[in-house]
Amino acid sequence: MTRKDELIVGLDIGTTKICVIVAERTENGIDIVGIGTHPSRGLRKGVVVDIDATVSSIKHAVEEAELMADCEISSVYAGIAGSHIRAFNSHGVVAVKDREVSPGDVKRVIDAAKAVSIPMDREVIHVIPQEFIIDDQDGIREPLGMSGVRLEAKIHIVTAAVTSAQNIVKCANKAGLNVIDIVLEPLASAEASLAADERDLGVCLIDIGGGTTDVAVFGEGSIQHTAVLALGGAHISNDIAVGLRTPFEEAERIKKKFGVAAARYLASDDVISVPSVGGRRPREVSRKILCDIIEPRVDEILNLARQTLVREGLERRIPSGVVLTGGCSALEGMLDLAEEIFESPVRLGMPTRVGGLQDVVRGPMYATGVGLVLYGAEQDRQTTRFRIRDDSIFGRVKQRMRDWFYQFE
Repeated sequence: MTRKDELIVGLDIGTTKICVIVAERTENGIDIVGIGTHPSRGLRKGVVVDIDATVSSIKHAVEEAELMADCEISSVYAGIAGSHIRAFNSHGVVAVKDREVSPGDVKRVIDAAKAVSIPMDREVIHVIPQEFIIDDQDGIREPLGMSGVRLEAKIHIVTAAVTSAQNIVKCANKAGLNVIDIVLEPLASAEASLAADERDLGVCLIDIGGGTTDVAVFGEGSIQHTAVLALGGAHISNDIAVGLRTPFEEAERIKKKFGVAAARYLASDDVISVPSVGGRRPREVSRKILCDIIEPRVDEILNLARQTLVREGLERRIPSGVVLTGGCSALEGMLDLAEEIFESPVRLGMPTRVGGLQDVVRGPMYATGVGLVLYGAEQDRQTTRFRIRDDSIFGRVKQRMRDWFYQFE
């Protein structure tokens, strides 16, 4: 049995499925050794609405992953999404003490950039440095050891609703898991599916999940913008279920097997058998009718993602184009339709940079799970649980004093 401290586990709590990816560190990098998936019950639009149902789904996925990897899972990196996610850019300036940038100076300038008013019902999930500026010299990614008297930092701050983050941690804890950290899902997907040259040149990642569509824009090697849209593949399945009067599970199956993003990409107008509700006999339906139901919703999702870019003035800052991930991105004709809408090259984002069972996870639906594992591999080994805010005012004051004394050492 693999030792616990060698394992890195990603827990992707999605609206339609729970996915657990187990990996271990090797001399050559990261190897995938176990995968567990289970239909998700208890989530709506990426947010927990039924704790007991979510806990049950997590337990089933974890048991499957433990069986495949022959290990015991105790700690995970959990993904978070939902329309409650808010992100913005901030800027901070400090004076460099000894005319050479030290780790203390970097910490102070990031703290200065973080000093923005955040409502009490929101929690900071990520603080990501975009670039540093020393004495008007911009574009610096690693300022340590550089000479200067003025240090500036541009950062990207991601916040989430405290209650939503708490519910994810609570569900994992009830399933017997310790949450090391919570990771924004589009950042995890980007970790697994984007190349370094794409990040440098400028690229937009669109993760079309079950309940949400996540958008992340990268440029000059760092994150520039993130957004979460409350629309996803489950809405397409729901439209099919209503339009063809069939159970939701059957609508999901029909979408995956016969669905095409737009009727003009349909190769042949076949007839498909559609199960009915209430014990009625199955019906024969033209495949074109199915595509006519799917196309408006897919068009809406992609156009909303494009409007997000236009609103932020980023539509001309993605020369590398668009990368689609998530289960719904594998829909036939999706890439062609996306190229028409974005007027940019579009490709499918497959998880990379891992070994082991890489052929099993080679699909856009596993991008978030593999990304959580890669994110965890880059972090320092931690034993403390993820906590929502500090335990008390006293704890915050004590930490501030400790930081203050550190500056004068």
